[in-house]
Amino acid sequence: MISAVRKRRRFKQKENPDIYFELFELSGNVIAKGAWSANLRAHCLYQSAHLAKPGRRCRLLQGTLEITPFTPLAALELGLGSCIQVVWLSNSVSGRYSEKSAFAAIKAHGSVVTWGDAAYGGNSSAVAPLLAEGVVQICGNSGAFAAIKANGSVVTWGDAADGGNSSAVAPLLTEGVVQVFGTNGAFAAIKANGSVVTWGNAACGGNSSAVAQLLAEGVVQVCGAARAFAAIKANGSVVTWGIASEGGNSSAVAPLLGEGVVQVCGAASAFAAIKGNGSVVSWGDAAYGGNSSAVAPLLAEGVVQVCGAAGAFAAIKANGSVVTWGDAAEGGNSSAVAPLLAEGVVQVCGTAGAFAAIKANGSVVTWGDAEKSGNSSAVAPLLGEGVVQVCGTARAFAAIKANGSVVSWGNAAEGGHSSAVAPLLMEGVVQVCGAASAFAAIKANGSVVTWGNAAEGGNSSAVAPLLAEGVVQIC
Repeated sequence: MISAVRKRRRFKQKENPDIYFELFELSGNVIAKGAWSANLRAHCLYQSAHLAKPGRRCRLLQGTLEITPFTPLAALELGLGSCIQVVWLSNSVSGRYSEKSAFAAIKAHGSVVTWGDAAYGGNSSAVAPLLAEGVVQICGNSGAFAAIKANGSVVTWGDAADGGNSSAVAPLLTEGVVQVFGTNGAFAAIKANGSVVTWGNAACGGNSSAVAQLLAEGVVQVCGAARAFAAIKANGSVVTWGIASEGGNSSAVAPLLGEGVVQVCGAASAFAAIKGNGSVVSWGDAAYGGNSSAVAPLLAEGVVQVCGAAGAFAAIKANGSVVTWGDAAEGGNSSAVAPLLAEGVVQVCGTAGAFAAIKANGSVVTWGDAEKSGNSSAVAPLLGEGVVQVCGTARAFAAIKANGSVVSWGNAAEGGHSSAVAPLLMEGVVQVCGAASAFAAIKANGSVVTWGNAAEGGNSSAVAPLLAEGVVQIC
């Protein structure tokens, strides 16, 4: 890992006492550094990482050791040095489930391993030489993958119509790309100069010509719904394109999106934007979260995070309470668990029709469509404490506990039942990634464990030797 080749420094202890850290990405880029009180927990480090990429979830590693938000800073191993690696979780849309039927794993030396449905990115043999080294980020949509290399170039594979073939914009993707985002069938890449390049299915946002002038500079973040994109510019304004009724046209709320936006989250056919004052603006399909007027007073201030499921949104406020809206049957109505969501929530994740919230005490609360994992009663005793991350497929959840074990629930065929690999999930898991109907877990030793729908990535036996060690990120 890069942390092994970077020059290490001993922790600098002060009389306070304070501990010095550097947070760096897989590429080696330092995103935060400074001294933190040894009396704090690692949640403060996670907050610093999130400031670098608002809306992105991450895991922190010290060497191969997982640092959870609850880890006391004073408990960290001083002999391992001050370098903390930030591993950005695969989905750039905070908490939203994926519709992919394949996986791609980045190894420590920058090579890529793929498996799952061959037609939708599970077979990358056509571009294998380009994926042998230097890959620093991968983004997937429902049918293809796009990988960013350390030199800023992009490699694509999978369904050509969904962005697996980027030849039409190839000259624009040879250098300078810093992030890639996806809808169901298209990609959008942000370049170092703040411009955006799009390709793939035009109906899913692959054609941004109508707003090209607005995307020529100054873009700092892009978010995808199912068939539309929303971009935040450095001045806090928002630009949208794609299917108009599903969030691609934001003219109805344009005055509210002219400045001050700090984060955008997408559901299947709507968007929700958080402004600097903590208020929320939503647009797109009204029935599926595009209209938040019913809870408008609760969204006027204090919102710090928004998560989208297929047809609903859940917003976390600064006081730890949760506000939901959208399709009631798919998580937009959380009244059944309202007392449990009144305080203490630190993270929310969504499937195609349900949500799961992690509270500060490590417990989990679920609501929404029971058949899409909204009912976690079967594993409730295991979710009462110690949970540090939750990830979803379309109809199942998987939770990582502080001891590195995994708990899964929901539709058994889509990852809700992990008994076949249970011995491998009892300890050491540091990250879980969900596709449409399967999960992949990275362990602290860099190995990967998969379960769920075999044809869509739940069975990785064909590439097992390549996943036995050295994996640092999965998309």
